[in-house]
Amino acid sequence: MLIGIIGLGSMGKRRARNLRSLGYNNIVGFDSRLDRCDEFSDIMSLPVFDNWKSFEENNFDAVIISVPPDAHLEYMNWSVSRGISFFVEASVLREGLLECYEWAKEKAIIAAPSCTLRFHPAIQKIKQIFLDGSIGKLSNINYCSGQFLPDWHTYESVEEYYVSKKETGGAREIVPFELTWMLDIWGFPKSVMGYYGKTIEIPGAEKIDDTYSAILTLTEGILALTVDVVSRQAVRHLIINGSEGQIQWNWSNSYISIFNDKSEEERISFTAKKAHEGYNSNITEEMYELEMNAFIESLSNRTPFPNDLIFDDRVLQVLEAIETSSDSKTGQILYL
Repeated sequence: MLIGIIGLGSMGKRRARNLRSLGYNNIVGFDSRLDRCDEFSDIMSLPVFDNWKSFEENNFDAVIISVPPDAHLEYMNWSVSRGISFFVEASVLREGLLECYEWAKEKAIIAAPSCTLRFHPAIQKIKQIFLDGSIGKLSNINYCSGQFLPDWHTYESVEEYYVSKKETGGAREIVPFELTWMLDIWGFPKSVMGYYGKTIEIPGAEKIDDTYSAILTLTEGILALTVDVVSRQAVRHLIINGSEGQIQWNWSNSYISIFNDKSEEERISFTAKKAHEGYNSNITEEMYELEMNAFIESLSNRTPFPNDLIFDDRVLQVLEAIETSSDSKTGQILYL
């Protein structure tokens, strides 16, 4: 099986590491930047191309698209036009997703959009605990996801890559990254009320909105979500309240806490592989490896990948609803 990786930045290199850890070494890379090609070749000892025509002459079984979000559609459509199955990193732009989905379906190829956090061992356990009904009827969910944007790529300035653009800004990208796992568990909201905006100055990020906050009315219960890229200490903190108990998770811990009606704490432990060198210690490489394994299995068995472009499009509709609600200046509630 020959797999091409389009885009050899941090995510392209990560996907190559993941594939090799799974035993796949027949990998070819492409990037228009010579420095990234040289680095990829040196670190990974894999063939690379900086010329697109030479790269696309290969007979690929699949490609992994790890370019900036505003270039996703170009390479997705190229893949489908060649009848090549593809995996694409997390989406933040809706344009062309549904059309690409239908076209890929006609071509009978796998179109696999990323859903990385669904593979996090803590989130998998949270889903299992919640669905077993042990905390009763859902009341509310409070979730905070915060990071400091300059920490994302310590080797380059914020203005040098896509997170400094308004449409693909860091906080805007993380909202669907989080919603993709949350809405998989709790379903899509009936209504959305939201706020987003620029709250502080981050060098190189003058054009982006750094904070998103929303209240989603679910079929059962309410979800309050805050995402920002101003948190000096990266945080993911989840509280789920039900009629019979509470679930808590702090991503700095290797356990999930469950509290019953007597406020007694039960800790459910989980294990996760260490983060790759240079990343936050809580960003386990395991979830990325499991995601790549799911993609390989979908190719080998011709079975659906856990996420699809229709789900992605619906998630991005929620993102747009948050923005529309905020833009109205009235705290308008949008019914989906």
